[in-house]
Amino acid sequence: MIEIGKHIEGIEPYKPGKPLEELERELGIKNAIKLASNENPLGPSKKALTVLKKSLAGLHRYPEGSGRRLREAIAQKHKLKSDQVILGNGSDEIMDLAAKTFLEPGDEAILGDQTFSIYQITVAAHHGVGIRVPLRDGRFDLEAIGARVTPLTRLVFICNPNNPTGTYVPFDQVKRLQNSLPAHVLLVLDAAYAEYVQRNDYESGIELVATTDNVVMTRTFSKIYGLAALRLGWLYGPAHVVDAVNRIRGPFNVNGPAIAAGVAAIRDTAHVEHAREHNARWLAWLTEEIGRLGLPVTPSVANFVLIHFPQDPGRTAKDADAFLTKRGLILRQVGAYKLPHALRMSVGTEEANRLAVQALKDFLGTAA
Repeated sequence: MIEIGKHIEGIEPYKPGKPLEELERELGIKNAIKLASNENPLGPSKKALTVLKKSLAGLHRYPEGSGRRLREAIAQKHKLKSDQVILGNGSDEIMDLAAKTFLEPGDEAILGDQTFSIYQITVAAHHGVGIRVPLRDGRFDLEAIGARVTPLTRLVFICNPNNPTGTYVPFDQVKRLQNSLPAHVLLVLDAAYAEYVQRNDYESGIELVATTDNVVMTRTFSKIYGLAALRLGWLYGPAHVVDAVNRIRGPFNVNGPAIAAGVAAIRDTAHVEHAREHNARWLAWLTEEIGRLGLPVTPSVANFVLIHFPQDPGRTAKDADAFLTKRGLILRQVGAYKLPHALRMSVGTEEANRLAVQALKDFLGTAA
């Protein structure tokens, strides 16, 4: 029998939220409402859909290998140099490429203890050692992270805002961490939810990349742009880092229709602003209404809320999840993030948000 690598044996595979059709088939639930994957409830830009349909006629052609048109559109939008932008098959691939480029067997990568699990998976997959640092009050403890840096440290992953807590780290604290890092350590800032943040002290990472040699920022089209199914992400980094990553990046790692749709999506500022306004309104509403039910909600700046449940029998997060599922409301269990007493809920449409709050109210009333 072929033996798998020992570095693979201990990896817990990532478990994404199940597609609606699978939930309906397994559970017999019709018209379920999925609030588990932080997707844009308004869907993608109509302009992106129009371009996507037109692009299908060229499926027999290979895409331009570097995704030049989309890189240039991203650079124009964010005032960057396009040759310092790399596209990926989702930002997951970007993380994988970073680990593959900069980790040698036994090297260390520092990450939060309650953060996006892909970091740990990709580090382990490339023979690295993940150093988990607990969050403090639901936020990254950057001082503790800095204290864990050793000569073996090569990468530091900061998800900002963080998934699954929705919390963020102000720019001055991120800058302080970067200043404390040795030159051989690459700081990876995952800003997947940056477009939703409305805080004056937040910065996605563009400024740090532009002024330092050891910071990269990753972004995605899966959230506010509503293109999750196309798997499209990007990285902005110093020229020498981009050059190194490009040496191992697959020549056609992003497909043609995704590139075309991405260009249209990033240029449709009206759709993005509409999505941002919708999220701001209903994020505040959910936080207030769920809090009124007596369920603590971690303050979030992203497009989801983390809801905490008591441990009393009949009132736990697991009980709530079962109750909501029967109502056709699918939230995300976050036990894998060491948050067994919480559920993560995406901001949905107005109808979905109101149904979820009413269902939580009914659940608590039933459990009383």
